[in-house]
Amino acid sequence: MFRITHKDKHTNARVGLLETPHGVIETPEFMPVGTQATVKALSNEELKYCGVQIILGNTYHLYLRPGMDVIKDAGGLHRFMSWDRPILTDSGGFQIFSLATLMKVKDEGVSFNSHIDGSRHFLTPEDIIRLQYELGSDIMMVLDECLHYPCPKDRAERSLELTNDWARRSKQSFEQLKVKTSSLLFGIVQGSTYPDLRKKSAEELVEIGFDGYAIGGLSVGEPKELMYEMMESSVKYLPENKPHYAMGIGMPQDFFKAIEMGVDMFDCVVPTRNGRNGAAYTNEGRVIVRNGKYSKDLRPLSESCDCVVCKNYSRSYIRHLFNTQEILGLRLNSLHNVYFYVNLLKRIREAIKKGRFSGLKREF
Repeated sequence: MFRITHKDKHTNARVGLLETPHGVIETPEFMPVGTQATVKALSNEELKYCGVQIILGNTYHLYLRPGMDVIKDAGGLHRFMSWDRPILTDSGGFQIFSLATLMKVKDEGVSFNSHIDGSRHFLTPEDIIRLQYELGSDIMMVLDECLHYPCPKDRAERSLELTNDWARRSKQSFEQLKVKTSSLLFGIVQGSTYPDLRKKSAEELVEIGFDGYAIGGLSVGEPKELMYEMMESSVKYLPENKPHYAMGIGMPQDFFKAIEMGVDMFDCVVPTRNGRNGAAYTNEGRVIVRNGKYSKDLRPLSESCDCVVCKNYSRSYIRHLFNTQEILGLRLNSLHNVYFYVNLLKRIREAIKKGRFSGLKREF
């Protein structure tokens, strides 16, 4: 299911192979976010051109729109969106707690009003597993409560108790479906910014037993160094022979810090969301292509990038597209960013294989 093929001699960085129903993923890997069955502004063909192995979908959004009946009638999420590679679906917990209104948390589950039309809903951890089964997810996530920063410790303790209880129930529900699905189920480490709670969360999840383990509740407003500390306080208690997934982590420099701790998987909206707002990520640093200084700059977004955007279009032209609100501008920027992210992770994998991870980190 998950096999480590290479290890770095000086850090916990590793290369692994993760088997899923729709193919094998080589890790470390970045997953573009396809919240509503699409990675915004990009086609599936463009994602494959970038080398994307797996994308992320969101159970909350897909449950509300287009609705499970539509996706089931289409034969599942893969057929609905014409994507034949692996899909990880987030449980929707973060969206329920951040987008939905009149939200109430109970031991049984969560009641909330849709942020779209105000309709009332109630979902249990078991419901979330069933919905992801109906979607046909390759990797399912358990329902968890994601707390914002800062959070008082007593609040974090109560939340952790609830989240890990939901994880147990999710595992039991998943086990009942195992005769019908070869999907994987990941647990999610929580505990806010308290190392002892992170340890407790990880150890209890390992006792329950999952196919992989995610590190949640990070990048929610805490300082960067505290984020790294909590990541390390989580991953060091997880089994080495299981994949480790840092949820919502997505600045290029973060990858190196996380991978040297032993993290294998990432997702984030940064390359597409920031790309649509004019930020391009390159080996040379971030380029805000809307800026006036690029009005006559005929260089590509990155002279060290071999993507189709950098081979064919100048900063000057892309800036013009943004300033005239032409949709091609945000598409080109998004395409370049996803290509850069996915191929940065590919470079990291190759560096680990060749014993050059630390060198690549220094160069970057």
